[in-house]
Amino acid sequence: MISVDEALARCFALVSPLGTETIPLREAAGRVMAHPAIARRDQPPFAASAMDGYALQGNPAPGDRFTLIGEAGAGHAFHGSIGPGQTVRIFTGAPIPDGATRVVIQEDVEAHGSTITIRPNADTGTHIRPLGQDFRAGAQLSPRRLRPNDLALIAAMNLPEVTVTRRPVIAIIPTGDELVIPGEDPRPDQIIASNSYALAAMVEAEGAEARLLPIARDTEAELFTVLSMVEGADLIVTIGGASVGDHDLVGRVAESMGMERAFYKIAMRPGKPLMAGRLRGIPMLGLPGNPVSSIVCGHLFLLPMVRAMLGLGEHPPATSRAVLSHPIEANGPRTHYMRAHLSPGAALPQITPFDRQDSALITILTEADALLIRPQGDGPQPAGTEVDYLPL
Repeated sequence: MISVDEALARCFALVSPLGTETIPLREAAGRVMAHPAIARRDQPPFAASAMDGYALQGNPAPGDRFTLIGEAGAGHAFHGSIGPGQTVRIFTGAPIPDGATRVVIQEDVEAHGSTITIRPNADTGTHIRPLGQDFRAGAQLSPRRLRPNDLALIAAMNLPEVTVTRRPVIAIIPTGDELVIPGEDPRPDQIIASNSYALAAMVEAEGAEARLLPIARDTEAELFTVLSMVEGADLIVTIGGASVGDHDLVGRVAESMGMERAFYKIAMRPGKPLMAGRLRGIPMLGLPGNPVSSIVCGHLFLLPMVRAMLGLGEHPPATSRAVLSHPIEANGPRTHYMRAHLSPGAALPQITPFDRQDSALITILTEADALLIRPQGDGPQPAGTEVDYLPL
């Protein structure tokens, strides 16, 4: 068995960033921008008023009077020039007229017809946003997964389109005679195929396209048929059938089809029978069949592989720190990812592993909001110990 870190490194070696496509900005939320966005204009593209008030020259003193010669609003510039003793009524966002050096806010002015008078104790700020205060033409936004705030910036750069990494297509194949899809009438010796729905949702939330293929029954012929349906996929994910029993056919059939195996079995729990390789040029990840094992391995290996294909780099899933709320016993020879619950703490959150950690218990996984990470051979730990966890 290899370590989790070594297994993840071998998974990363199977994948690489995908190609790109150019899409309308309106469709870019959540996508991964592949190249820098470069501003086509300054923002703001002119010196603009930061307040509602009066644009004028110089530094007026209380009691000074100015003659009103026009008005400027957002999208409606005043096209003349302001001279000494003159002013223009101006509103927030409007271009500063030629000749103006400051804006006196409207609360500091007494207006009488076409004349204004500066009140005592008037604010001395200029209240002008300089041209290019936010960014200048040629400024860049670096590649990233695009959030709503990023879309606002790209739009302000006057870019109607953005180049993004193509969505990875993930072919998901549940295997086993014991499985039926939700809504069917299972025999007494059958169960519902649940893992594939969680894994599909996980990769889609990460920005991939999930393709759910039919359940592959436990015959070499049927497994061969379903594995032959993956054309166009960027990653093949099988669920179950990767152990060493007489009915665990995935590895055997895939190897008969030319799969180059990268590894098999990891020193972790849950999820020991994990397999990876390349089938006919397509990366392949063989997940365990137990629901919790499958989903935990999805967080640890599948999602990092998807992020790498999206061009986000080869990084393990991000962990956080918490404090044990109760003492825990020593761990064995495999890294243990324990389903756990987080609660508020003084500096760090407190973490409490569930008493039941059976890899078939989906209800416990649903209640968990963290995976407590127990290193290989870790000794007993008292309450109050700082530990690593993986947020769920």
